[in-house]
Amino acid sequence: MHNIAQKIAQELNVKEQQVSATLALLDDGATVPFIARYRKEVTGGLDDTQLRTLNSRLGYLRDLEDRRQVIVASIKAQSKLTPELERALQGAETKTRLEDLYLPFKPKRKTKGQMAVAAGIEPLVDQLLANRHLDCEHTAAKFINAEAKFDDVKAVLEGARFILMERFAEDAELLQKVRRHLSQNAVLESRIQKGKEKEGAKYRDYFEHDEKLSRVPSHRALAMLRGRNEGCLSLRINADGHEAGENHSNSPLVGSAKQSSYCEVIIAEHFNLKLSNKPVDAWLKTVVNATWRVKIGMQMETELLGKMRETADAEAIQVFARNLGDLMMAAPAGAKTTLGLDPGLRTGVKIAIVNHTGKLVAHSTIFPHAPQNQWDKSLRTLSNLVKMHKVELIAVGNGTASRETDKLAAELIANSKEVAPQLTKVMVSEAGASVYSASELASEEFPDLDVSIRGAVSIARRLQDPLAELVKIEPKSIGVGQYQHDVSQSQLSQTLEAVVEDCVNAVGVDVNMASAPLLAQVAGLNKTLARNIVSYRDEHGQFTDRKQLLKVARLGPKAYEQAAGFMRVMNASNPLDASAVHPEAYSLVEKIAKTKQLDIKSLIGNAESLKQLQAADFIDDRFGLPTVIDILNELEKPGRDPRGEFKTASFKEGVEQLSDLKLEMILEGVVTNVTNFGAFVDIGVHQDGLVHISSLTDKFVSDPHTIVKAGDVVTVKVMQLDVERRRIGLSMRLDEKPTVQPKSGQSKSHQPKTNHKPHSQKTAQKKQPKAPANAAMGNAFADAFAKLKK
Repeated sequence: MHNIAQKIAQELNVKEQQVSATLALLDDGATVPFIARYRKEVTGGLDDTQLRTLNSRLGYLRDLEDRRQVIVASIKAQSKLTPELERALQGAETKTRLEDLYLPFKPKRKTKGQMAVAAGIEPLVDQLLANRHLDCEHTAAKFINAEAKFDDVKAVLEGARFILMERFAEDAELLQKVRRHLSQNAVLESRIQKGKEKEGAKYRDYFEHDEKLSRVPSHRALAMLRGRNEGCLSLRINADGHEAGENHSNSPLVGSAKQSSYCEVIIAEHFNLKLSNKPVDAWLKTVVNATWRVKIGMQMETELLGKMRETADAEAIQVFARNLGDLMMAAPAGAKTTLGLDPGLRTGVKIAIVNHTGKLVAHSTIFPHAPQNQWDKSLRTLSNLVKMHKVELIAVGNGTASRETDKLAAELIANSKEVAPQLTKVMVSEAGASVYSASELASEEFPDLDVSIRGAVSIARRLQDPLAELVKIEPKSIGVGQYQHDVSQSQLSQTLEAVVEDCVNAVGVDVNMASAPLLAQVAGLNKTLARNIVSYRDEHGQFTDRKQLLKVARLGPKAYEQAAGFMRVMNASNPLDASAVHPEAYSLVEKIAKTKQLDIKSLIGNAESLKQLQAADFIDDRFGLPTVIDILNELEKPGRDPRGEFKTASFKEGVEQLSDLKLEMILEGVVTNVTNFGAFVDIGVHQDGLVHISSLTDKFVSDPHTIVKAGDVVTVKVMQLDVERRRIGLSMRLDEKPTVQPKSGQSKSHQPKTNHKPHSQKTAQKKQPKAPANAAMGNAFADAFAKLKK
């Protein structure tokens, strides 16, 4: 435990004591949100991001330690554990290094080398290595063993070669050297599979694509891996796509007839094989060559491609997580009666009205569009509903027929100014609404309601409170990610669940209003406890104070400790129950109130009195400075919502489809997805446009998330149009000029790839023209997003 805490502390650049204290809390069952909010003194103020990283690394390092113990026990059982090997095993800091050391001792099926050892050929190997002047065939003849099927000189030398190949390929230090070299210098080569040109057209950027492995960004890595999985592309690692081998041009292994790899030089040098023209050297060259080609090379290619996938997965998941967090923390429109419209043409527009608490109060279907064209009748129906239920907001889903339905809503607002002067319409993302509609949860909530109407309910509620509604949908289905179906699903789910948990607890929940899915995300609770809370509420009525939660079935003191601070009980007898102050700190608030000679109700929100207090005056054995400061801030603005101010985008009238767009048109839109290469913006034409990273601002940007986030309302300029391929290039730099339009549906940026040959990569890169700033239109990420949106 000490070693783990020390290592994590070094990685996070914090004190070991902070990590050790946090590990103790986690092991005791504390949750990350609870620790981040209510145990700042214990952790030294570690925030939720640091705590999530710590928790993740803790799992990895503990798995590593468990594996280390298994390996040590296995080698010890073989009576092969030397002091040097044990030190190396104890010092291994990664699972890869640990497995490299274990490789020679790992039980494996019988190999050709092992069969040769069993036939007594191993002494031949040692003799040939010790005396390179020996005649190979003459010496090998002494080891013929017909009974073991090594019945001639050729078979004996072949057996000796396999013994040495396995010995070389199981050397942990050599593997480290080769791995380091490849990580720095190897080139990833992507080629189109023969006959797959038409089927794999969407991968044309990778038909003849070479790129240094260490520089492949996540979106291109995942695109190529998907192309390979679909049988369109072939991928291989070129170990020699660099100039490193030139320093060893005098080696007999370089430039041979078999086009030896520089990695063979590394193998020979590692074992101090100064190969020349001695009798044994020709045989050793074949051993080194086969070791690389048959053993290490294949192993390393599999490993490096796997590592590339892991890195790409991690980056793509991080992109998804940030977008999801931004979307869930989008500002709510508030507790207002809302009319949800789920647009459709032939099947009609589904209507659902929910009151300020989110309860469904009316639903219907209208047919304003073709083929029925009941526009006036639909308007009358909507007008009556708005007047009857005093509707304040209209949520229009952004799917098929959304712009036509948006026009209907605009006319409704114009006709309702007298009865509903505050009536406002907002375009709402439908992403995931259909998933909720068909879910078991929706069936339980609305058993007698048509699936399509459930979708309209979800759209309306999503406008009222995005967080409360989105928790009902599996995070992967919300659609704000990059290649979410290609990455590790378990890792994706784990990360996104953490994001949802952090968002819910940052906002807090009203225990008398929250749904079971929302309650399940509160720190310390789970699905069972959440359902039990709802059942208790249904049976006994609304909760009147936080302590009443202890009466809920299976909700014990530990769960109460973790959850209470994030649960709000409005209009409780103790006003602190509606705040983020934890019940364990109520006594401290009473002490503060007594100092000002006020009751708690009078103290809450009394900024003038609170600003006169010094936090340091209330520190004691239980509550340190961070907690006191947090409490004073909470008392000043109790139960404040960390989400921003509610804003909406206004789509331009008359711009409803791609063909309506013109170059240099200035439009307002909503950011739907932020990736490592830019941001996608919904401008109301049923096809998101891309603002490339270079067009986000006049300044250099390394991370688009520092400029925009999902849900932001932005103003953009149309820079490029490719109607045939349904691609829109946008810019947030409104003074930027459009690029020349591509011909025949081809993007200007689609240029022939330069194939980098071994030892000539720099030369090739110098000859390659520099891509224009707006080259994003033809790049792989545009294909990636088109696929993602489908």
